[in-house]
Amino acid sequence: MLVSVSFLKNINGEKQTILDIAKSNADFIHVDIMDGKFVDNKNFTYDEIKDYFVNVDKPLDIHLMVNDVMSYIKDFAKLKPEYITFHIEATDNVLECINYLKDNNIKCGIAINPETSISSILKYLDKIDLVLVMGVHPGYGGQEFIKEVTLKIDELKKLQINYNYIINVDGGVNGDTINIINSDMVVSGFYVVSNDNYNERIDTLRK
Repeated sequence: MLVSVSFLKNINGEKQTILDIAKSNADFIHVDIMDGKFVDNKNFTYDEIKDYFVNVDKPLDIHLMVNDVMSYIKDFAKLKPEYITFHIEATDNVLECINYLKDNNIKCGIAINPETSISSILKYLDKIDLVLVMGVHPGYGGQEFIKEVTLKIDELKKLQINYNYIINVDGGVNGDTINIINSDMVVSGFYVVSNDNYNERIDTLRK
């Protein structure tokens, strides 16, 4: 199980939390970007956040919860992340976004909200590297995991045999819910970063 740790909700400030995640055994730092349009909350622009990642070696896993997807992709591609994931609900130019990421050697993820059907992304599964299943409604940390999304995870697992994507789950992931999440990767935030020992919580998720 790969573990990507989010600093969206934290107790020590963004910069220090990012540094602490970078020192942990997390596989990725999860970067949540919200525009106040696709979701109600708004957090960072590229210019506001780029300095946080100077001299940070941990691979980045960027999750765009935005409407102007291509504009944000072009900005955040400058950070040279491992993954950039955008929402299928946010754009009609899905292929353009996928191709731009591929042309820039960035792995492409597509996210689906809890109410979004897998059928909406079927035609893109052969072109992407990751499917992000939202376990909560995007935009807020600390929500409870929506158990019904495990049916989508199971469906994606069955389809996976024909493709090369991995399944990621974001939202409500903790030491309890991990037991019902049959994915390749999970995103966890406050469950990890609220603990003095990040590695202890990360190891719980890996099991």
